[in-house]
Amino acid sequence: MAPGSKTKKGVEEGVPVDTLTDDILTDIISRVPYKSTCCCKCVSTRWRDLFSHPDHRKKLPQPLAGFFYQSYNRDRFPKTARYFTNASGEGEPLVDPSLSFLPKYSSIDILDCCNGLLLCRCWKPTDPKTLDYVVCNPATEKWVVVPATDWSSKVDVVRLGFEPAISSHFHVFEFIDEEVWGIDEYDQSDLDGRIAAVATYSSKARVWTHQIQTVEENHFAIPTHSKGVFFNCVMHLAAFDDMVVTFDIEGNLLYIIGTPRSWPYYNDYHVNDVFVSQGQLHCTSSSGSKSDRSSLSVWVLEDYSLGKWTLKHTVSHLQLFGTDYSAGLHYNVISFHPEHNMIFIVCGQENTLMSYELDCRKRHFLRQLGWDCQLEYLGIEKKTPFIPYVPLFTESSADGP
Repeated sequence: MAPGSKTKKGVEEGVPVDTLTDDILTDIISRVPYKSTCCCKCVSTRWRDLFSHPDHRKKLPQPLAGFFYQSYNRDRFPKTARYFTNASGEGEPLVDPSLSFLPKYSSIDILDCCNGLLLCRCWKPTDPKTLDYVVCNPATEKWVVVPATDWSSKVDVVRLGFEPAISSHFHVFEFIDEEVWGIDEYDQSDLDGRIAAVATYSSKARVWTHQIQTVEENHFAIPTHSKGVFFNCVMHLAAFDDMVVTFDIEGNLLYIIGTPRSWPYYNDYHVNDVFVSQGQLHCTSSSGSKSDRSSLSVWVLEDYSLGKWTLKHTVSHLQLFGTDYSAGLHYNVISFHPEHNMIFIVCGQENTLMSYELDCRKRHFLRQLGWDCQLEYLGIEKKTPFIPYVPLFTESSADGP
């Protein structure tokens, strides 16, 4: 019998699920696979509203769709190409990596992704080169332009902060080093790349503000590839010398937190990237020799004020990669799953994407991304930014006024 139809006695018969409260219904939906939740949004207006309500978003699945990344090949034109690979390692890309819905620019660099929004640096075909920042939502193909600052064309580290469960507005962070800030060479500190100022942009206020970082109090440098983690309205970034620096949405430094050190310290350019999973900050470290890091450890931050990390998991490289991969292996941990005890790694000469489930200690080799997706600069191997993407189907300030 169709919903809302009448029985023989003339009594209107409702749908049993309509008697459930929103909290109970949300809890039920949160337990089904993500693909099924997409269909749930089409059931009724009430079900659609459940997905957009801030109180329920936290409970619903947040699937990791895949990763944006770039490759470089000098024998190819263009030499640099952008890709998207699904987290499953299978099928056609779920997202068009060209972002063809954006306005036409000379070139586009994806700098960061936060809870479904991408931060892009879009270069204009002008001389000298000028740019826009663009914050976009690939799921809705909507975007807004963020005006550049006087330093934007020279800043290496720019990150995005966005928490849809708290606000529909986003924040952009520019971390400006001493040279870019304009400090005379003779007045610069002895720390190469020290951050001199933090510029922040609010999509609500639509203005940039700046916070000066004094040498006496704040002595840190942030690698170009350091991942940005934004949660609880705080930006977290891994910095050199085994630390995490945290900032509020106005660019004020909150905490400097030490991280567990990889041993021995085999690479001057190495940092312990930070990730958020299940509402907690995580990092990884490796131990062993330079040619054979014998194990990988996973840590979780238990106490901000004390900088206390707790060891969550350790796995040997032999168990993690197998005999074919473990000897002299090069690898990078590129992401944690946002809701599960799972990490994603790129390893080996062919840059194989793999996942590892901590609870059951199972590894899955997903696909080979190709030898040309790891970058080198002046003989120093640097990480390719693999940018994890989680779709966002609700509205944000990136959808325009």
